[in-house]
Amino acid sequence: MQNHKERIILGVDPGTNILGYGVILVDGKNCPNYLTMGVLDLRKKGEAYEKLRCIYEELGAIIDEYHPSDLAIESPFMGKNAQVILKLGRAQGAAIIAAQTRGVTVTEYAPRKAKIAICGNGAASKEQVAMMVEKTLGIKVEAKYLDATDALAIAMCHYYQLTSPLASVKSATDWKKFIKANPDRVK
Repeated sequence: MQNHKERIILGVDPGTNILGYGVILVDGKNCPNYLTMGVLDLRKKGEAYEKLRCIYEELGAIIDEYHPSDLAIESPFMGKNAQVILKLGRAQGAAIIAAQTRGVTVTEYAPRKAKIAICGNGAASKEQVAMMVEKTLGIKVEAKYLDATDALAIAMCHYYQLTSPLASVKSATDWKKFIKANPDRVK
C-alpha cells in the first residue's frame, strides 16, 4: 500500500446559535482518524457581531492547535426564511476568514452532499449521520454533539472527495475525459 502524506481536516457546520466543528487526521495509510469535535454555543452572546467575533476567535484557536491543511465547511441552504441564510452566511464567512488568514485551504459542501457521502441518503437525519460517523470513526457521540457530528461528516465528505478516483476528473459526465484520465479503470 502506498504511503500518503498525513493531512488534517477541520469540518465546520456553521451556525449563529450553535456551531459544530470536528477534526480528523488522515494518516500515512490514507485512513481517517478522529481527533476532536465540539460545539460553540453562541446563544448567550448578545449581539450578532459578537457571535461572529467569537466564531472567528474560537475556530482560529482550534486551527492554531490542530494545524489543519483543509477546512471543509457546510454551505448555507435556502429555507423558508431569507434571514436565516444571511445569518448562516455570516457565520460561514467568519469561519472561512479564520481559516484563510492562517493559510488553510477552504472547500464548501452542500449539506445534502455530505449526507450522501456518509449515509448514502441526502435526506438523512442528524441522528443517522451521527450513527454513521460513530461507526466509521469508531467513536461514541453524546446527543448534545449532533452539530459536531455533522461537522465530522463534512470533514469525512472532504476526505472521500480527496481520495476519490474521480476527483481528478472535472466532469463525471464527460466519458472521454474519464477514460483518458483513467485508462487502467476501463476494460
